[in-house]
Amino acid sequence: MRLLTISDLLFLLLEKRKQPMHVGGLFLFELPKDADEDFVLTLVQQMQSSTVPPAFPFNQVLHNLAYWKEDKAFDAEHHLHHISLPKPARVRELLAYISKEHSRLLDRSSPLWECHIIEGIEPEAEGRPKRFALYFKIHHSMVDGVAAMRIIQKTLLQSPNETITLPLWSLMMRHRHQVDKVIAIQNPIRQIIKDQLNTAKPVGMELLKALGQQKNPHFVTTTQAPASILNQRISSSRRFSAQSFAIKRFKDIASNLQMTINDVVLAVCSGALRSYLLALDELPSEPLIGWVPYSMRKDDSNSGNQIAFILCNLGTHLESPLARLKAIHHSMNEGKTRFKRMTQLQVINYSLVAYSWEFTNLITNVYPKKQAFNLIISNVPGSEKPLYWNGAELRALYPASIVFSGQALNITLASYLDRIEFGILACSKTLPKTQNILGLLEDELQHLEKMCHERTLGIRQ
Repeated sequence: MRLLTISDLLFLLLEKRKQPMHVGGLFLFELPKDADEDFVLTLVQQMQSSTVPPAFPFNQVLHNLAYWKEDKAFDAEHHLHHISLPKPARVRELLAYISKEHSRLLDRSSPLWECHIIEGIEPEAEGRPKRFALYFKIHHSMVDGVAAMRIIQKTLLQSPNETITLPLWSLMMRHRHQVDKVIAIQNPIRQIIKDQLNTAKPVGMELLKALGQQKNPHFVTTTQAPASILNQRISSSRRFSAQSFAIKRFKDIASNLQMTINDVVLAVCSGALRSYLLALDELPSEPLIGWVPYSMRKDDSNSGNQIAFILCNLGTHLESPLARLKAIHHSMNEGKTRFKRMTQLQVINYSLVAYSWEFTNLITNVYPKKQAFNLIISNVPGSEKPLYWNGAELRALYPASIVFSGQALNITLASYLDRIEFGILACSKTLPKTQNILGLLEDELQHLEKMCHERTLGIRQ
């Protein structure tokens, strides 16, 4: 068995009908040039007929909100769905399907994941091969974003000439030596109490230091986030939007301004959000606060949650793109410096105490308009090498995350090859036309590129 961590348990406690707590990914493949008409059907039939048991963590089922145990009655048909969209289906219709499926809760009596194989998608461009998609969703209590990305990289292939017949959920068998160790614990409650007591002193010291930072302009407090249209009660409806951008554009801006790529990503999101809210006449006079996941994972594991969150000043009240970027850079550096002084468990417990009223608010939904942050913006590293599934090339991957009652918008992105893939999830009944944010991301990226160009010309002159 494997004990639930505090983070794992929190994701389970937060789940409600209107607030599913699974993460997902949309993976777009191109068929091999010589593929038969039944190429996708063959993949599905291979998975349906396989007698190979699921690998860890896909074989884990929840037990008494205390630990994960192996599912002895695994039923592949419960998890695998084969769909053909009405032809010819554009990406627009595909995203509509994902939006609907991402709003559905997972069944807690079985391992908390589903796999959807989707056919009937138009080619990327005239003359290109046909496409199909894989949509995979898994409960956030089982994996965080980094772990999910590692699972994908380990299950798909790095050569178009390799073939596999195992189901995706059994492919981790190829990496037995890398699979997380599952340790039987005689007294899980005693172990939890011991671990928590060991963090009390260092966490207490960091909380005292935080109290002394209240006047630091780069320190973000849990009461600083302004009320906004983003922070309302949500329904169960979702809208999923996605788009790719060349990663070189972000790298060039970061190099020119001596910032990190993540700083630039956050600045691009900040500028797009500012424009989106201005168009609705809903921009707060104070800066939006982003909750930015910060990976604490220092091993090769691919399960559980090893993340902390940094409250980031997004500078949306500032008109200058450069001023917003500087505000984000200083805010993120302050949070990273603080967390680097602590161990993983200490950071988690620090967050639980520092953000305790926010977690209580999320669970009870008493004050949805008053939150410790306005939205989550997450950046997940992906594969730098092309990935394949029996010769079908993975052309794009788009992450789909979570929205809360009180946070109706989530921006998550993942890198793949030479691109950054944005996945935007929103409550469609709370926020209008969130697909417009994709175009505003491009606009903000162009603004920063123009600023860098002018800066370079000024230096040369």
